[in-house]
Amino acid sequence: MNQASAAPRLILASASPARTATLAQAGIAHAVEVSEVDEEQLVANSGVKDPAETALLLARAKAENVAEHTENALVLGCDSVFELDGVAYGKPLTAELARERLRAMSGRTGILHTGHWLINTYDGESPTTAGRLASASVQFGTLSDAEIDAYVATGEPLWVAGSFTIDGRGAAFINGVEGDPHTVVGLSVSTLRSLLAEMSFSITDFWNPTA
Repeated sequence: MNQASAAPRLILASASPARTATLAQAGIAHAVEVSEVDEEQLVANSGVKDPAETALLLARAKAENVAEHTENALVLGCDSVFELDGVAYGKPLTAELARERLRAMSGRTGILHTGHWLINTYDGESPTTAGRLASASVQFGTLSDAEIDAYVATGEPLWVAGSFTIDGRGAAFINGVEGDPHTVVGLSVSTLRSLLAEMSFSITDFWNPTA
């Protein structure tokens, strides 16, 4: 019997409201502890250029950062990177860059990669880890300059990978998704289920009790 089976704890190492909302909507009990990872510096030092590898690298770093001072829990790190023409698009942070990216994405299809990294600190000094990447193709409608300006003015695209959301105002500009839509939100629940299974847990172990 798994020593944690009676009351397993899941900690999300992410500040993303969309990720914690995804877990909550799926009925998955969890706590949030934001990692202290300098993402830009980490990517620069790693030399990693591939968008998919970058997403997994950052997800692992977030999980490891929180797991270092966490006992008796499963720590989940996630990170998303949008890929267009082989180029990685993270958070634009500025209106000018968000506007530039949205114009480049208009009427085209890109890939949203979300890295997932799970660390089981119930195993004491030798925690088990597992990582997996989930990717989905995102088809955008043709955006007018007025629409782009209005969207950027909301501030929404500045703080999300690829300068768009599927669970907010940006949904209006997405014509279709091929793959798990939760991947585009930033956390694939089906991928989490697979990672938990690798560590002999069931996703149902983390469901909030029903009334």
